Amino acid sequence: MDWHLIKAMVWVETGALSSEWHFRPMQIGVKGDPGMTSFLSGKEGGELILPDAWKKQLTVATIRTTPLNNLRAGIGYLLMRMAQFEHRTILTVDSKIYDVTVKPGDSLAKIAKAQGSTLELLQKLNPQVKILRAGQTLKCQKANARRVIAGWRSISTTTIALRYNGGGDPNYSRKLDYALSLIKKGKSALCK
Repeated sequence: MDWHLIKAMVWVETGALSSEWHFRPMQIGVKGDPGMTSFLSGKEGGELILPDAWKKQLTVATIRTTPLNNLRAGIGYLLMRMAQFEHRTILTVDSKIYDVTVKPGDSLAKIAKAQGSTLELLQKLNPQVKILRAGQTLKCQKANARRVIAGWRSISTTTIALRYNGGGDPNYSRKLDYALSLIKKGKSALCK
């Protein structure tokens, strides 16, 4: 990620003369901003971005009062919004393939749940099975479905405006473009 983009975001969100600069350089710490709650909730992908070592240190209070933690949360939220998440089957540590016998009333989903596996993996291990019959033997393997980062969206001023800013400021992308052009020209000394 280009650090110039982060600097441009800080310029746009705080402004050079604002007292917020000393506490909350990014808007993520402002009361009512949904980004902080979203990032810290552990339900929207922030848990995959935020390292375990930081989970106790990055709190609502520290994001609102410590500039460095505010920046960390803002960048973390940006990464969360740029990530492309999927649920994928992840094998457990004991990933041996074993046999399971089908009982009356079983379905692949029911067997997967009972065996601590996933429907996707049972289908992959047993591609020939179309109809289940009691007494039939299936291959099974322990696994679970987890949310993972499958890829990243392109990071640009436009995607930042859409995904990070959420349309709150219709001029956010233009402001980022302007700040970024000044930063890249080395005119950062103009903002005092």
